[in-house]
Amino acid sequence: MRRLALVLISALSLIVAGCGGEAVRDQGDGKLQVIASFYPVAEAAGRVAGARAEITNLTPAGTEPHDIELTPDQVDQLQDADLVLYLGGGFQPAIEKVVARRDRASVDLLEALPLEKGAAEEGETSDPHFWLDPALMERAVERIQRALGDARPGDRAEIERNAAAYRGELRELDARYKTTLSTCRRRDLVTSHAAFHYLATRYGLSQEPIAGLSPETEPDPKRLAELTDLVRRRNATTVFYETLVSREVAETLARETGTRTAVLNPLEGLTSEQEGKGASYVSVMDGNLAALKDALGCG
Repeated sequence: MRRLALVLISALSLIVAGCGGEAVRDQGDGKLQVIASFYPVAEAAGRVAGARAEITNLTPAGTEPHDIELTPDQVDQLQDADLVLYLGGGFQPAIEKVVARRDRASVDLLEALPLEKGAAEEGETSDPHFWLDPALMERAVERIQRALGDARPGDRAEIERNAAAYRGELRELDARYKTTLSTCRRRDLVTSHAAFHYLATRYGLSQEPIAGLSPETEPDPKRLAELTDLVRRRNATTVFYETLVSREVAETLARETGTRTAVLNPLEGLTSEQEGKGASYVSVMDGNLAALKDALGCG
């Protein structure tokens, strides 16, 4: 009898432990686990998912996303996440390698958007910076909405409402850009690297980059001479640089041409200071618009 009682107690202990483990697992699975490869995608996913998902941005604040190196923990996160939202095309090769081994849902937003194949200089991959065009960003939000809705059909209505609200903000941003930039006396953007093709194309501007798609690429003397001549001929007032990379070359060109420098943010990430101040995609884009208005003589 005593042996039978011990067996029953042991069995009950296993059942309770099993139930407890299931309860913890259910609690942990209460939110969809979503990995976003860098900032604009992470913000969009967070706005669309709302409280229904936990969003992890793999690119830390203040880090240039092109050359991200993944830690072992980040590799595990990528492999285990319910959904991964990323950019292919060589934008973040380390992430692409891990995603290629996944057997769960992953969305390459570059493949999901109608991007121009000829948006890069000769010998380079296509320009990935679609998010600097609010209309293309809206298309990306629609794709993110579908991916999240497919992952959580029961939350689809809430996800659609969140996405509609965010898309409305993007349309208002686009309208502000159109109104302001339609009145500019100058149309040339002299930028530190070729990140602004989509923005320039949408609003009738001309991008004149110092370097190519990679912000670390050093410009050759011939390119600097061409830009010096262009700045003087077109009466440009400003050479734009970025927050996450060196401004040295932009300052050199500005000194050579008697112009000034200003920030034009490619929004590849936020600095820790910007995060602390609650900056967002729309607020940074509005800051870019103010810089463009001043530099191009708009309004």
